[in-house]
Amino acid sequence: MENTTRVWRLFFAVGLFAIAIQELVNKDFVLVILPAGFPAWLTNRLIWDWVFSLPLAIACICIILEIKARPVSLIIGGILLLLVILFQVPGQHTPMILAAWVNPFKELTLSGGAFLAAGSLARENKVSPLENFLEKLIPAGKYFFAITMVLFGYMHFLYRDFVVPLVPNWIPWHLFWTYFAGAALMAGGLGIIINVKRHLAANLLGTAIFIWFVILHIPRAVADPHSLNGNEITSVFEALSFSGIAFLIGRKKIKG
Repeated sequence: MENTTRVWRLFFAVGLFAIAIQELVNKDFVLVILPAGFPAWLTNRLIWDWVFSLPLAIACICIILEIKARPVSLIIGGILLLLVILFQVPGQHTPMILAAWVNPFKELTLSGGAFLAAGSLARENKVSPLENFLEKLIPAGKYFFAITMVLFGYMHFLYRDFVVPLVPNWIPWHLFWTYFAGAALMAGGLGIIINVKRHLAANLLGTAIFIWFVILHIPRAVADPHSLNGNEITSVFEALSFSGIAFLIGRKKIKG
């Protein structure tokens, strides 16, 4: 069981590491981390990009190599949560449009994944006051993920005309799979939230997201790696991280 848990942490950390590297390559933040053009005072985004993304990449390496991985995961979770609260939420120019909240909820999910990664690691006898405070958020990690899944599932129905063309051409019945995926995301998220077959729901979500990672996101990134500052590439690594988060929730017990 511990070996598989390491794999799920690896999925999460590698995905987040790749996003940090993508930011360094693009010389700007990706939208899942910081809204475009917000805040206004962040004029020299290249400098701030390096200040944030390089430490994030190093922190992900610490998780991968299990070097102070628990406190590092907690700090990542806390920082990403602060970015959601301080930048993603105030940076919404069209808050009444549900699609505008995709990136804030993605970042909330990554924050939850960091807390869950911390919860999958053994707690040391002596911890810092900051670690002691942040570890109280470990149980919230699964809800960050689950709420996002319910929201994204609902958006499959609300924005079906956008989602249908995303289904690969070699798969028939695009509308059916759009609705099926939406229903699966909502059912899995609700199962986690209300604790009905939570571990089964999380593992099924992890499997589904990983399948989409392989058959949907990778081919789209290969076909179009440059548009929207490499958005399709970002989606690949988001999906990898999200699948790891789901599988971490699917474990029988999370320490914390």
